[in-house]
Amino acid sequence: MDFFTLTTAELEAIKLSLRVSTWAVALSLPCGIAVAWLLSRARFPGRRILDGFIHLPLVLPPVVIGYILLIAFGRNGIFGAFLFQYFGVTLAFKWTGAVLAAAVMSFPLMVRAIRLSMDSVDQGVEAAARTLGAGPLRVFFTITLPLTMPGIISGAMMAFARCLGEFGATIMFVSNIPGQTQTLPLALYTLTQVPDGEQGAMRLCVFAIIIAMSALVCSELLAKRYSNLLKG
Repeated sequence: MDFFTLTTAELEAIKLSLRVSTWAVALSLPCGIAVAWLLSRARFPGRRILDGFIHLPLVLPPVVIGYILLIAFGRNGIFGAFLFQYFGVTLAFKWTGAVLAAAVMSFPLMVRAIRLSMDSVDQGVEAAARTLGAGPLRVFFTITLPLTMPGIISGAMMAFARCLGEFGATIMFVSNIPGQTQTLPLALYTLTQVPDGEQGAMRLCVFAIIIAMSALVCSELLAKRYSNLLKG
């Protein structure tokens, strides 16, 4: 068997990882932009506590985050019971739960990149627009958001790459079910635990590096291109 020829299980794991990562970024990006704006522009009591809470997934062990998600969004959890009773939705041990786990773990990276970009926007330009009669929403969508776009692109791509590598929270919250919740990192881990799985593990490792590097390179190229358009 050729080294770069994927088995059906490996291909399914890669497809699921891409699916989970795409949905995780798409669903969390609007919230990430809102939270970044709140931390960058608003001044309110408890702001530092909110900032610390947002960044908790960066310092806590991923299995802790996964356990918290299992308690909160499991079938009998605070939010999980509500979702199941009123909407018939179950997240635990489903691929949709993997989306939630990946989104939570990658959210701090996304917010941080967007916030840093938003902090660099000249607030004098926003103030000038407001003095000319522009409302807060118009200022945000016509000035703040376009000028922050390079950071948004970078944050989204960094979050995407982080989602691809999510392991601890995912295996704790949705387990490691082949064809259902087994993402690329989980499939790689499984191959390291079975006889003669070294080649498959190495193959998935190579594909993981290729996909992650492609995402990061695309991030840099898109952010640079958008920055050049703004300057032009």
